[in-house]
Amino acid sequence: MIGSCDACVVGSGHAACEAALALSRLGKSVIMVTLNANNVAGMACNPAIGGPGKAQIVREIDALGGEMALAADEACLEIRVLNQSKGPAVQSLRAQCDKRVYSGHMKAALMKEGRIAVVQGMVTTVLTGDRAVEGVMLSDGRRVLARAVVLATGVYLESRTIVGEEVRVSGPMGEPSARGLSASLVKLGLEIGRFKTGTSPRVRRDSVAWNRVRKEEGALVPLAFSFMSVPRLWDFDACYSTETCEATHEIIRANVSRAPLFNGTIVGTGPRYCPSIEDKVMRFPERKRHLVFLEKESKDSDEIYLLGLSTSLPVDVQEEMLRTIRGLERAVITRPGYAIEYDYVLPNQLKPSLETNGVPGLFLAGQICGSSGYEEAAAQGLIAGINASRYLDGKEPLILGRDQAYIGVLIDDLVSSPINEPYRMLTARAEYRLLLRQSNADLRLTPIGREIGLVSDERWAVFERRRRQIERGRKLLDQELRGRRAGDYLRRPGSSIGELMRDIPELHELDPDVLEEVETEARYAGFIQRQESEVRRLERWSGKRIPPGLDPDLVPGLSRETKDKIRRYRPATLGRAADLGVSPVDILVLGAYLQRTAGRA
Repeated sequence: MIGSCDACVVGSGHAACEAALALSRLGKSVIMVTLNANNVAGMACNPAIGGPGKAQIVREIDALGGEMALAADEACLEIRVLNQSKGPAVQSLRAQCDKRVYSGHMKAALMKEGRIAVVQGMVTTVLTGDRAVEGVMLSDGRRVLARAVVLATGVYLESRTIVGEEVRVSGPMGEPSARGLSASLVKLGLEIGRFKTGTSPRVRRDSVAWNRVRKEEGALVPLAFSFMSVPRLWDFDACYSTETCEATHEIIRANVSRAPLFNGTIVGTGPRYCPSIEDKVMRFPERKRHLVFLEKESKDSDEIYLLGLSTSLPVDVQEEMLRTIRGLERAVITRPGYAIEYDYVLPNQLKPSLETNGVPGLFLAGQICGSSGYEEAAAQGLIAGINASRYLDGKEPLILGRDQAYIGVLIDDLVSSPINEPYRMLTARAEYRLLLRQSNADLRLTPIGREIGLVSDERWAVFERRRRQIERGRKLLDQELRGRRAGDYLRRPGSSIGELMRDIPELHELDPDVLEEVETEARYAGFIQRQESEVRRLERWSGKRIPPGLDPDLVPGLSRETKDKIRRYRPATLGRAADLGVSPVDILVLGAYLQRTAGRA
């Protein structure tokens, strides 16, 4: 036997790290069992954190007292704001990270806690007794006894990697596959599914013609993910771009019979919103080019990740493809792209706390729940860790609502909707996204993190200072200026809070991020009220009937995902469509369409 502890965390990826840290910070002893103790918070896919919907999650993890944002800031090579020309509801940070520094930060955070022991081994069995979890058993017979277990196994469950005709029983990047645990979960009554994801080729840095690719500039203003970090400028030469061409696509089409995605080798369902290059070429033949981003993985690495070229085509075809892409004509592949298939647990068997319905004390987090992405995994790990601790203490679990956090949207979608493909967070999934901005995550969640016990005194002091400044800014904009409320001037097109500083000099005393927040609140106050009315309308429409023969292609603005669900499940009402995972935004679109066409023959 290895030993006993309060909680056992299985895995060492993004979900497992957040779960273990949360448990330890809440006073619990933790044994973390991993296939490779040197692979902590690895980035098997592209070396980046954030993006639309994901940046909001990273900020929420940080606001609750998690670690991901701090790790991203330490490892950041370059950062930018995506969707900057759009409204604040969808503006999102994205940082390209040094994956070695990121992993090192997480290793140091785990070691610093003092209550976390890391053990290398393969967990094959979940031990239960008296209808509750009792620990886990490893492949060599060793046991870890624990009253709570968090499974955060990533894409390793019965995994196999696929490159053309070469199929291996393996995890990502040549890591071992986790064997046996899926069978143990089936014996416990859990239903297992099969998904697929993939990665792009990596090429040698000195084999790229850098003068033939475009440099992607980072932000020109200081930025950071964590509310605890000091924003700074990031000037590392980290990201470039190029694109495929018709010659690339011809090579893919000529070799489609050798593509595992199309010849029957791959049986798992892949992610809709991160398709392979062969999938993009075959599904969208009208597209003449697809963007490819060259991302440097580390200051100390010679490898370049080719984001946008995810593939499982044979290595010789991958090499031939690169010869047609500007700047990559002489690129040398160091690691070919590959697909990976893996088992996952259907997440509708979980409670909103991420505890399994049938096995008290057993929690799941990350890609084992059918999600994709580092950020989604970390968020689930944090919540699973919090709720495993509260389970041990006999307390009610933390359940975040859809109106409180993207994390609430993520978990609600997973546990209440049919998940037929790897789930990725998108801003469009959050019906309250104007209320769930990345800029106000601390205002929404840090008081909750403090009440739980995860927010340190240092973090609370930083939060209190920022909150006081925001309250002061609101009062300054509430005062009368030239016969009207000062904040109302910000609703005019082209206006800015800088113009008000001449009349309200006290605004100069506020931090830049505070000025941005109070300006956003004032500028979009009317839109926020409109969104709240749409929420009420959504509640009223839940019983509205959907005609059985409705052609979803006739509904303007309906997402492709929702059209597929309507065709497959034929929901009778809007409420039933919502139960099937149709986003609230699409419910509103569909409801408005049904209302407009109600009187037509």
